[in-house]
Amino acid sequence: MPQTIASLSRQHERDPSVDPRMRTMIDTVLMGSPVARTLGIPLASLAPDHVELEMPFLPTNVTYGSIVHGGVIATLIDITGAAAAASGASAEEVKGGATSSLSIQYLAPAQGAALRAVATVVRRGRRQVVTDVSVYAEAPDEGVLVAKALMSSAMF
Repeated sequence: MPQTIASLSRQHERDPSVDPRMRTMIDTVLMGSPVARTLGIPLASLAPDHVELEMPFLPTNVTYGSIVHGGVIATLIDITGAAAAASGASAEEVKGGATSSLSIQYLAPAQGAALRAVATVVRRGRRQVVTDVSVYAEAPDEGVLVAKALMSSAMF
């Protein structure tokens, strides 16, 4: 069932309770990475254990016609999950992280649409963080779920 975009998003919010050093790491390492910049991925919402990213539709990101390539969607999921894992971490304990596993279910084509990825931490351990990531193709008044993922991040 389609959801309204308003129910999916808290647009462009940055929660002050996110460790400022982790927020800087998210901005420079993840959002400032060449791949995130090339795909045009901005940060829409940042809170402890919850991140939302947007990705505009670009004709260079398609696999056929106007369908967004699955690898591009996987990259969006990876960046969003990593940002969520970092968002609730303490810079005193964590200096970095890496994706240790990623399982994606593609549910519908992202046909010529901007995408929104929503990641929420499911479980946070000392060295492993598991996140749930949903990707929506956005229309003016609704979002269609196009992919669902479970991701583990190793924190070091």
